[in-house]
Amino acid sequence: MRSNRARLRATSMAATLPMLAGALALGIPAAHAADNPGRDALAGTKPAWATAKADKGDASNGAQVHLRVYLAGKDADGLARYAKAVSDPSSPLYGKYLSAKKAQAAFGATKAQVAAVKSWLTSNGLKVTGVSQHYVSVTGDVAAAEKAFGTQLHNYTKGSKTYRAPSKTASAPDSLKGAVLTVTGLDNAPHKANHDDQLPPPETVFRNSGPFSSYFGSNIASTLPDAYGSKIPYAIQGYTGKQLRAAYGAGQYTGKGVKVAITDAYASPYIAFDAQTYAGKHGDAKWSTSQLHQVLPKKYTNTTDCSAAGWYGEETLDVEAVHAVAPAADVTYVGAASCMDDDLLDALSKVVDNHLADIVSNSWGDIEANQTPDLAAAYDQVFQFGAVEGIGFYFSSGDNGDEVANTGTKQVDTPANSAWVTAVGGTSLAVGKNDTYQWETGWGTEKAKLSADGKSWTDFPGAFTSGAGGGTSKTVAEPYYQKGVVPNALATANNATGNRVVPDISAIADPNTGFKVGQTQTLPDGTLGYDEYRIGGTSLAAPVIAAVQALAQEARGGKAIGFANPEIYARYNKGVYHDVTDKPTGKDLAVARVDFANGYDATGGLLTSVRSLGKDSSLSAVKGYDDVTGVGTPANGYVESYRKH
Repeated sequence: MRSNRARLRATSMAATLPMLAGALALGIPAAHAADNPGRDALAGTKPAWATAKADKGDASNGAQVHLRVYLAGKDADGLARYAKAVSDPSSPLYGKYLSAKKAQAAFGATKAQVAAVKSWLTSNGLKVTGVSQHYVSVTGDVAAAEKAFGTQLHNYTKGSKTYRAPSKTASAPDSLKGAVLTVTGLDNAPHKANHDDQLPPPETVFRNSGPFSSYFGSNIASTLPDAYGSKIPYAIQGYTGKQLRAAYGAGQYTGKGVKVAITDAYASPYIAFDAQTYAGKHGDAKWSTSQLHQVLPKKYTNTTDCSAAGWYGEETLDVEAVHAVAPAADVTYVGAASCMDDDLLDALSKVVDNHLADIVSNSWGDIEANQTPDLAAAYDQVFQFGAVEGIGFYFSSGDNGDEVANTGTKQVDTPANSAWVTAVGGTSLAVGKNDTYQWETGWGTEKAKLSADGKSWTDFPGAFTSGAGGGTSKTVAEPYYQKGVVPNALATANNATGNRVVPDISAIADPNTGFKVGQTQTLPDGTLGYDEYRIGGTSLAAPVIAAVQALAQEARGGKAIGFANPEIYARYNKGVYHDVTDKPTGKDLAVARVDFANGYDATGGLLTSVRSLGKDSSLSAVKGYDDVTGVGTPANGYVESYRKH
């Protein structure tokens, strides 16, 4: 297991949902190890914290290790080339997707490669515990692992604790001819017990206090102080599908005939009931028989460390948001056994290996600083196999703006930074009377509390609380499809040769203009019950864009869009996007919000605040492409534009 964990993106009105950390990466291929003749280095397998200063000596030879040896396949370069070609509208191979079986046959590991890797591992004293088309899992002691991977395992201090890690980069024999992509599990920071956990009950209910606006501006906070020279409206009660479909140009399309998958960790025990109840209450089409599927692991692990119950709300949001915008789309939820990298990779691989859907929504990730190259190629390999099959992955860009307030360092999030996924940024959305689109700002919130005498906002506009993730990667090269659209100043912010800039496209994310969801939760008296609340975050933006893409795929006659970035950027300046800026009305904007202090009723008192919009840390939504909203949000004409292809 990796040392870090994937975190939820969703931000509720009370607070951010439990933050779960994860290290996902974009990769560095194996290289010949000059200091280790006859061996191929497995880049990134020595963690940055395993320094000479932190070294506490050899790990116990008899200590047990659990490893995954990922397979490179027989033609990694060919896989990347084909993935690009089938995704590029200017390529003669565009849209010539392969079946999962044919993709594996063309680019996957051969039986001979698998046999050679197994033989190498067992000859060094490791026991094979599992084989898939992506990896070989093994167990054994430290001494066997050291022998197999050409490194010593030492103990290192990390913070206040001590963990095991390689003292130098691990390697594999070059006689395997590059069959090994990477190995995970050589370090154990922190150790995670893989016992057979049961899923915990839902978390305590969360509710929003009123007053609310039913549409933007419908309820003005006339008794509260002005903000930016005028009275401001109360926050939205929670948009529903009808309003979002109108805002993003759904027209008559419903996603009929299109399959959408959602990956998260764990699984809500009540998702079918909650989704059907919510649809019935808010005018969404009723879920038909076998329209919602779940693909779940045999057991769950790390439920405490990953705050398993916190993921129920994530699944609920994703499922209900996709159905609200694309009510006829077929939805498959693929739950990972935990929030660890290996388990998340398994969930993604299930989608690809079985071609469960053409569109995959993913609302999890971590900061780029936590990237480790050892897993980079493993993730990109899955994304590339998906592209070859006509599967597109959509990842939320993050909820902490430029990450400075969260981490002290300006950086983007991952795996949204991958050149092989569509990064989805976030906005504040104003839908007016009669479901009329008014405007959007980049999502970035500053909060100031109501003064004790109720006559002013304390330290207005207040401190940054949350906002859409974005910016320039420090590790991922600029992909071809961004050139000519992304401003050079952004692309070269960290490197003169240019880097990947995030996001690609965006949608509603601000929890102050958020989406209403319905979920079974633990009520204050300890019983379980269905309840509703407003939620936001780029966890909302990702499934909304995935659903819009389902509409677009329906518009093009069901033909898969696949990896969508080349198509998304090809539509820039074609009049099919809302060009989002931070001051769409020419002035600063804000809403008033009243919250229950305890999160569910008025017994603990009420908290009144003003939330300024379009204040995303150091990031700005400006005319044209920007690193808050990308090319913008889908407008009337976006879905319809796919009919021509």
